[in-house]
This record gives sequence, C-alpha cells and structure tokens, in this order.
Amino acid sequence: MTITVRLAALGLAACLAGPAVAQDSYKTAIDGTFAPHAMPKLGGGIEGFNVDLTDELANRLGAEIDLTATQWSGLLPALQAGTYDFIVAPTTITKERAANLLFSEGYLNTDYLFITKKGAPEITDLKQFEGKTIAVNKGSVYDSWARGLEDEIGWTVESYGTNSDAVQAVLSGRAFANVAGNTASAWAVKKNPNLANSYLYKTGLVWGMPFRKGDEELRNKIEAALECMKADGFIAGLHEKWFGFAPAEDSAAVVVQPGYGEPGFEGYQDIEHELSCS
Repeated sequence: MTITVRLAALGLAACLAGPAVAQDSYKTAIDGTFAPHAMPKLGGGIEGFNVDLTDELANRLGAEIDLTATQWSGLLPALQAGTYDFIVAPTTITKERAANLLFSEGYLNTDYLFITKKGAPEITDLKQFEGKTIAVNKGSVYDSWARGLEDEIGWTVESYGTNSDAVQAVLSGRAFANVAGNTASAWAVKKNPNLANSYLYKTGLVWGMPFRKGDEELRNKIEAALECMKADGFIAGLHEKWFGFAPAEDSAAVVVQPGYGEPGFEGYQDIEHELSCS
C-alpha cells in the first residue's frame, strides 16, 4: 500500500515497452510540472492533487503504485507501448482519444476560469468583458479561444510567454483578467490574496484516467476506487486542499457515474454495480 515517486529521464527511452507487472503492483506517470496537480517540492520529490490521488489509490487497492514524473508529450505513447499500466496525469476525455484509449469516468471538470484582482466587479456573463483586456498564455488553447471571440465579445487579448506573466499583468493593472484552466487559475488565486476567482466558462469536458484498449478489468478496478473516493468525499477534500474551494454538487469530483467509463464515449460499459467501499 505504497506509492513510489520517480523523476524519469526524459526522451524516447521512456516509450520502450516493458514486461507486465504483478497484479498488486502498477506503473503510472504524470507531468511533474503541472501545478497544482504535480509539481516539485522542497527537499525533492513532487506534490499535488494527482499525487495525493495516486497515494490514496494505492491505499484503497492495497497495492504498490510506481509513479514516474516525466514530460506530458511522452505519457500516452508510453502507455500504448506498455511502459505504464495507466496514466494519472489529468487527461481530457475526447472522442478522438476515446477511439484509441480506454478511459475511467471523469473525476474533475476541465473548464476555463477567469481571475481578476480582488475587489474587481463581479462578472456573470462573457459579454460583461466587453472593452476589457484579457491576458493569456501565448499559444495555449485559451489564447486561441479568446482571440476567436474578440469580435463577438469586444475584448482585447494580450498574450504572454507564460501564464505566470499573464497573471502578473492582472496584478499590475495591464489586464483586467486572465483566463486559463480552472484548476491552474484556482491555484494562482489560492497562492495570492490579491487575486479573486471570476467567471467560469464551462466546456462540458472532464479529466479521466486513460488505460490501454482491452484493459477493462484494470480500468474497472481503479474506477471502483475512484467512485468510493467520490462517495465518501475524499476527492472533494482534495479539491478544497489544492484549489481552495469545494466542488459543485453536480461536478465530476462528486457525481458517481453509472457503469464503467465516461458515458457517451467509446469504451463505456453500461454495467450496473454497487459501490463496495471499505
């Protein structure tokens, strides 16, 4: 019932296939630089929402989980090659990915969250950003999304080399708001008392854990543990710890889906089952 964290050497070697591991021992991986899901900590190792989630998975499965921190770009190819049994890094479930991978049900929503300086006017509709300057991380999905709405909303989009620079633009008054992923934005607010959460744009998408096609037995076993974490409030507790607020009652962090997998996507199994949580 342990989690071993490894900082992997980066490169193509990470994608080489390896032999299957024992039933009570699993290999998984994460992007170790995606705060607050996984990030370096003082004294070595990594910490974050998904690190805690992996640790609890090991406890509930009564298994050893070897967690490797490496680059995001190599995670899914390495999973397909057999290097890992599943991936704990936040992975958006899409129809394209579900055609090639098997997914657990979602455990977090992946939305867009605007943040402003504390005390800024409340925003309840995108159109209220008309005439405002929005700071984004250059080249990100939030950059292209915001620029695609410039004419419709009437806001001005300014791009910065990093999202940290975009957040600093808000603090300095060069921009009214910054938009990024909901968890990264919430983490920025949690760390800076001069910032505040603002408008939440819901994408309808969720993060799940990917497995190889045909590995329904392992997917269902790990999903059963995830469902118990939702039911007893463990994931909600992690949400408050790392993001600074409780998840909504209808969010993926709370709602246990029927069957196995995310409904509406390839790989979903409509199998009725009861929770068996110890």
